Amino acid sequence: MTFPRGGAAILLCLAGLGAAAAPPAHDCGELVRHEPGGDYTNANDRQGLQLVEQFHFTPDVERLVRGSTDTIGGDIAYTLEHFPNHHRALAAMARLALRGKNSRPQGARYTIDCYFDRALRFKPDDAKVRSVFGGYLLAIGQAPAALDQLREAARLEPENATTHYNLGLLYLKQKDYAPARAAAERAYALGFPLLGLKNQLSAAGQWQEPPKP
Repeated sequence: MTFPRGGAAILLCLAGLGAAAAPPAHDCGELVRHEPGGDYTNANDRQGLQLVEQFHFTPDVERLVRGSTDTIGGDIAYTLEHFPNHHRALAAMARLALRGKNSRPQGARYTIDCYFDRALRFKPDDAKVRSVFGGYLLAIGQAPAALDQLREAARLEPENATTHYNLGLLYLKQKDYAPARAAAERAYALGFPLLGLKNQLSAAGQWQEPPKP
């Protein structure tokens, strides 16, 4: 699975670990601003992003192929130390944790739960962080917590097609067909390209083409 460089599309097809709720914030370290660094969504803070990504979040690191200056986990951890809500780095760290069945990948300073905790403490209204977190929670079998994160992501960013698609997949997994269909209709109205959710709803006899405007 790949993640678009421009966003945090994390489809709910991860598989992995059993886990409990995220540990309390004091176990996850204090947030310290580094230079360069800051808010991944802030244009001024992003002026230093290229320097961090050039050496620590290279394409090979993002694809989990090899580290750049450290282990893969170490380079992603460096990126998240400087930009705690870096969407693609969070998604990469989640995939690394799931791939290795290790909640604290080699080279990482914190557990994956802590990296999401830190990102949400840093910017609670970052919808893409919540969307990525929701995908990870579903992958580890925490469906109710995943639903909470995805609902909040949809509230914060109602025009994000990926979030609505992921919500639809989660509702479908729970056989809650009416909201699954509503989420699917919203995702496709916003231009989501993959037809997996629609096809699964159709197979369950739960899909109707929405009326044309």
